[in-house]
Amino acid sequence: MRKIQILLALLLFVSIVSAKNNDGWVSLFNGKDLTGWHQLNGEAKYHVEKGEIVGTTVSNTPNSFLCTDKDYGDFILELDLLVANDMNSGIQFRSISKPEVMNGRVHGYQCEVDPSTRAWSGGIYDEARRGWLFTGELNPAAKPVFKLEQWNHYRIECVGNSIRTWLNGIPVAYVLDDMTPSGLIALQVHAIGKDDQPGKQIRWKNIRIKTTGLKATETPDVFVVNLLPNNLSPAEKAQGWTLLFDGKTTSGWKAAGQDNFPAEGWKVEEGTMMAIAKVKGTDIVTVDKFSAFELQFEFNFAEGANSGVKYFVGNGGPGIGLEYQVLDDKRHPDAKAGVVGNRTMSSLYDLIPADKQERFTKGANEWNIGRLVVYPDNRVEHWLNGMKVVDYVRGSNIYKALVARSKYAEFKDFGMVKETPILLQYHNDQVKFRSLKIRKL
Repeated sequence: MRKIQILLALLLFVSIVSAKNNDGWVSLFNGKDLTGWHQLNGEAKYHVEKGEIVGTTVSNTPNSFLCTDKDYGDFILELDLLVANDMNSGIQFRSISKPEVMNGRVHGYQCEVDPSTRAWSGGIYDEARRGWLFTGELNPAAKPVFKLEQWNHYRIECVGNSIRTWLNGIPVAYVLDDMTPSGLIALQVHAIGKDDQPGKQIRWKNIRIKTTGLKATETPDVFVVNLLPNNLSPAEKAQGWTLLFDGKTTSGWKAAGQDNFPAEGWKVEEGTMMAIAKVKGTDIVTVDKFSAFELQFEFNFAEGANSGVKYFVGNGGPGIGLEYQVLDDKRHPDAKAGVVGNRTMSSLYDLIPADKQERFTKGANEWNIGRLVVYPDNRVEHWLNGMKVVDYVRGSNIYKALVARSKYAEFKDFGMVKETPILLQYHNDQVKFRSLKIRKL
């Protein structure tokens, strides 16, 4: 009896020490077989070799996913992976596969594995749903971190609405979103075409997860993509961001060239500042003015709509200035006017066309994310959905030449005022704005 008690005490002690040493971490892979995992969608090959999960490409099959049997909500996930240089892959998390939704196709958040020259590893993609949420262009400092032909260490943190990734100890992506609070974790083998060479491999090991004692990392160390409408996170506040629109009132806004907010043309509805179609409206501007700044905004337009976000207005009238074009390129005739597309969405209106890809452009009744950066040295950037689409220098010789050949040629020193309110254009169409936020540079 005494021996049994000693043995039980020893086992309890070992258990306590082990739990303390693990600090809440649990292995998702036993190093021997695929117990706890199942495959969905494609027919890529998965097997265990030398204590590693190996995924192998198969021609002419869709994306394949080796999924956990369990769903996970809040967690920290860590793993190591080694991938062929000419492959693309990803780590799904908070992902869903239900027969009644998209025919069971796996969809949800994905942490990118990208050994290509694009170098977006660690970025966040919304598989089979919204597309890119955090591109590698939003954190260029992290692009060189991925190590070709070597093991790379990934860390994914999901706590509440906060989603963060690290690659080899370097912070990469930071997204705030509430679309999917829990779901599968899955290891992706990307699809290849019928004519592509099969047999390329990716390997995973040291796959572990922690689900208790979690706290979101809110350090303001990287750009934040905040998809919670009209919200400022602690990290954004620490970075200097302030809201231009509180989602509830017109406070801080007035009619262009006037002292008060217009009686017609605009209203606050469901957390948006909405331009009402076909009424007697006018442009609205912020009460405050800005010089060097970074502006973020989301916009949603009805079919065929036209609007814009203007800045450095005033030389030529309260509504005359540089414009980030907001337009339904597929239905509004202005998209084919001007020169080489310089009146299309996110262009510098009538001056510089946006260099954008269709897959990073949302259409009517969808939310696009605009971003406008004005540096102290007069460099200006337009961004659309995480991609830079316009880059120019205000006041340069090239800029002056573009203005001289535009509809703004008659306005002296067009776009060259020192400080500017932010203007939302009324163009007789329904357009919604939200999550307008700005910080001084």
